Amino acid sequence: MLRFRSLGSGSSGNATLVEAHGPLRTRRVLIDCGFALQQLDRRLARAGLDASQIDALFITHEHSDHLGCAHALASRSGIAAVWMSEGTWRAGGQPDFGKALHFARDGVPIDLGEFALHPFTVPHDAREPLQLLCNDGARRLGVLTDLGGATAHVLDQIKQLDALLLEFNHDPQMLADSRYPPFLKRRISGSHGHLSNGAAAAIAAAANHAGLRHVVAAHLSERNNRPALVRAALAHALGARATEMLCADAAEGTSWLQV
Repeated sequence: MLRFRSLGSGSSGNATLVEAHGPLRTRRVLIDCGFALQQLDRRLARAGLDASQIDALFITHEHSDHLGCAHALASRSGIAAVWMSEGTWRAGGQPDFGKALHFARDGVPIDLGEFALHPFTVPHDAREPLQLLCNDGARRLGVLTDLGGATAHVLDQIKQLDALLLEFNHDPQMLADSRYPPFLKRRISGSHGHLSNGAAAAIAAAANHAGLRHVVAAHLSERNNRPALVRAALAHALGARATEMLCADAAEGTSWLQV
């Protein structure tokens, strides 16, 4: 059984737990940990866990709302494996994870026993960003939180998913009307920035099929988006089919969702 839970997703921090139950044990990976260590501990406690129960850590890119307390967490809790691209590690200051550090690459699966991670490249303004497909052999979860647009390579990764956690960062008009400086508006809306509601909805529509059970909207801008706008865009993209549509809250994340 594969399940996942957002611990919180937004401009101030992002973290997603993925858990698979095998015949002999349960395996857990934390995808990003963009919070202070004590705050992450509180979020894990709400999920009924503590950091000692995390088997692996995967960092998608070096931005602080994703890299966060990775080094402090791994050092304190003795996490056995920390995965990220070499570009992310270098851009993040080359933190010393010791023997736990492993470099991830586009198209090279990571076998965690009960399930596998399949990293893939995305267009984003980071050194070597990777997003993930998680697969336990029966179910497929896509985690796609930071990108400026959908390349053919991205769209190829999200075929036949059972669940998708997808960035819905901003409403274009709200961003245009915001007090953000022009350079920041250009960065966010650019081809290597963040997804607008419309662009994200188009990705959700491309992933839509009879087996898609959950779509979780993530990384909503607190200033330049509203959950009601996201839900409307998702409903239009997915139509009347009974897919569960949720927005991950910046403070609370989501409950556990079975893939």
